[in-house]
Amino acid sequence: MIEPATIAIVAGAALVAGAINAVAGGGSLITFPTLVALGLPDVTAAVTNTVAMCPGYLGATIAQRADLAGQGRRAATLLPMAALGGVGGALLLLATGQGSFKVIVPFLLVFASLLVAAQDKLRTWIVSRDHGARAEALAVVPIAFAAVYGGYFGAGMGVIVLAALGVVLADSLLRINAMKQTVSLVVNVSAAIVFVIWGPIDWQIAAVMMVGSLLGGASGGVLARHIPPVVLRWLIVVIGLAISAIYLARL
Repeated sequence: MIEPATIAIVAGAALVAGAINAVAGGGSLITFPTLVALGLPDVTAAVTNTVAMCPGYLGATIAQRADLAGQGRRAATLLPMAALGGVGGALLLLATGQGSFKVIVPFLLVFASLLVAAQDKLRTWIVSRDHGARAEALAVVPIAFAAVYGGYFGAGMGVIVLAALGVVLADSLLRINAMKQTVSLVVNVSAAIVFVIWGPIDWQIAAVMMVGSLLGGASGGVLARHIPPVVLRWLIVVIGLAISAIYLARL
């Protein structure tokens, strides 16, 4: 049995991460380091985090389901690649090994932090583009990259997906964002299935985090009304870069 203090810490981290994902993105920059700080090996922390955050992605997708109307053909094109990429990234993580992953983690944290920092500029660029007719199938290539990255680590995946879809899809940002949530859900669930079968999951911690991430995702709208997203986003970036520096110092 995990101690009450540990339950409180992981539940709180998942709650905050779920809300962050709903408001700004980058919640795994909170939960992953928390699990490592509690003593989980890096790969176990990454695997547990992916499984535990699935309810949060589901809640965000359900909340935006109205904006998915009429995107069935688009989903049929993109979601199979999202699933395959998520599985591929998960298998890559399991094959990497603890030692190699520990070396890669600080650079992934820096990458994810910079993605979150650039999120507003990416969205502005997407909105300003002249949405003429494009071959939507072109989105499959960047979605494949984002899906493999998401299955392997996940932090900042939503930003990559949003940028990839915004470049090739002729649609409003709201509808693109809804598709981004759906793609992210499929990637995360696909990776989680691999981890459930073969991964070193800490199920007690994962169960606590699942509840926290679901509640956090549901409360994200309330949080957005009280904290400007830009403030929250830059707080995440600072935390992410600070954690990256700590990891680099340990190499």
